[in-house]
Amino acid sequence: MPALLFVNARILTLRGDGTPRRGSALRDLAVIDNGWVLIRDGIIADLGDGEAPEGLGQDSEIDLGGRVLMPSFVDCHTHACWAGSRLDEFQRSLEGATYLELLAEGGGIMSTVRAVRDASPDDLAGMLEQRISTMSAWGTGTLEVKSGYGLTTDDELKMLRAIHSVSQVTPQLVTGTFLGAHAIDPDDPHFVDRTINETLPAVAEEFPGICCDAYCEEGAWSVEDTTRYFEQAIELGCPIRAHVDQFNELGMVERAVELGALSVDHLEASGPGTVRCIADSGTMAVLLPCSGFSLDDRYAPGRDLVDAGAAVALATNFNPGSAPCPSMPMAIVLACRKTGLTPQEAIAASTYNAACVLGLQGSVGSIAIGHRADLVVLDARDERELAWVIAPPPPPLIIGNGEIVQFLADAGESETDE
Repeated sequence: MPALLFVNARILTLRGDGTPRRGSALRDLAVIDNGWVLIRDGIIADLGDGEAPEGLGQDSEIDLGGRVLMPSFVDCHTHACWAGSRLDEFQRSLEGATYLELLAEGGGIMSTVRAVRDASPDDLAGMLEQRISTMSAWGTGTLEVKSGYGLTTDDELKMLRAIHSVSQVTPQLVTGTFLGAHAIDPDDPHFVDRTINETLPAVAEEFPGICCDAYCEEGAWSVEDTTRYFEQAIELGCPIRAHVDQFNELGMVERAVELGALSVDHLEASGPGTVRCIADSGTMAVLLPCSGFSLDDRYAPGRDLVDAGAAVALATNFNPGSAPCPSMPMAIVLACRKTGLTPQEAIAASTYNAACVLGLQGSVGSIAIGHRADLVVLDARDERELAWVIAPPPPPLIIGNGEIVQFLADAGESETDE
């Protein structure tokens, strides 16, 4: 693995103290206006301001010409492991059918569930690898992938095994989440109890300490059943996260905060009381504006959350139904235009704070000595272009785990090759 030296770069280090950024700190990107970064053996070996010193021992030097060098994106909420197609439902939604109507008819999530159950583990792994490659092309270096399209013990384990197998072969850092409490299987009258008492323990035994997620919404899991599921997960030593307030404010945010949830995600229907509850807690708010853009043009109150002092992260929610978007830059564009975040806040929310959601801030989400060398070079000298340009070209240079995984024309010129 060659040692790479990047020089003449505007570096967004996102250096932090290990805790999520809140309030004005969310706008502090810890910028080095003109500096250098040395990568060796897959990690950030050194960095600094001004010209790089002699004798760093690099194999190649790349002059970025003042371009922005930043941490790769951390997509902390995705459903990127799936099978089948939802194009027919997309057509129906354009003709007026709502998301909850499709779900009630056995479509939506259940349509994907049927396809996943029919897919082999190798099929799921192969499709996930392809999607991760697409996400990487837009600058994602770390991603979370949920199960939740199996809904039986065997099929949920099949998904989680596929996610784990892919995590062993990609240059991207991939972490799995158990979303057994997703849709309600209409063909199983005992589905909730079976998920809590059979599937959850089986998953926790094979994947100790795995994060457990739930979708609490009308037509899906109730507040009471979600609470039982979370209490069992905690008893088994698993942290929890929650899909909440996507369409209806049911009171699950307050319950999730009481239970110590790592994050509450969606929040499109959250009101002022819920915003204050999150801001006063250690639970992070994850904004998913690609869903609102795709479904009903409703968005989480991002500006209110930040101003109240909440710790806010940003993700794509990449999935086949409500958010078919693999692009973190698109999530940033929407977060700024639709949830009220500034470009700086959206960048911090999609890197450092997103890493905090996953407990990975000690290795990704910022540029610091000893961290994974997951970096993105923008074809821009001002990072605000990330939020300003709609549908930009992919980043010209992407480094994954210390290696160049994408190098497009004019990304920089190699000046030395020893």
